[in-house]
Amino acid sequence: MYNEHRCHSGKMHGRFGRGAGRFSGHFGGPFSHHKHSMFDQGFRKVPANIEETESSFIIELFAPALVKENLKVVTKDDILTISYQPKEDADSSKKYSRREYSNGTFERAFSLNRKVLVENISAGYTDGILKVTLPKNPETNTPEKDILVD
Repeated sequence: MYNEHRCHSGKMHGRFGRGAGRFSGHFGGPFSHHKHSMFDQGFRKVPANIEETESSFIIELFAPALVKENLKVVTKDDILTISYQPKEDADSSKKYSRREYSNGTFERAFSLNRKVLVENISAGYTDGILKVTLPKNPETNTPEKDILVD
């Protein structure tokens, strides 16, 4: 579970960052800026935290005031995709003098790199946080090993 992807105009684009953290994979670090903005395509940015425990990865997306039934969590071809599509735009009839957030469409995708037991993934939405628990695949997650430098 190393690389994050974003859906952009129907294409998958890698999302790369600085450093060589646990989620950096072979493309670079995890979450830096990409030259194409999701806002340009009608998507909104939803921040995510990824925690690693001994037995699982836990993705928490900060997405308050959503209708749980409109959230979609899917795995296909070793990619986990989390998306939200509101049924109707209830805010379209409202007139705002200032608007700093919306509950519009978003999509985040994460490459699992065979590190997760896909059949055991679980998700819950509480208090504006979508929490997706991804149990580690013990066959592909090897512990860190110190190597003696001569």
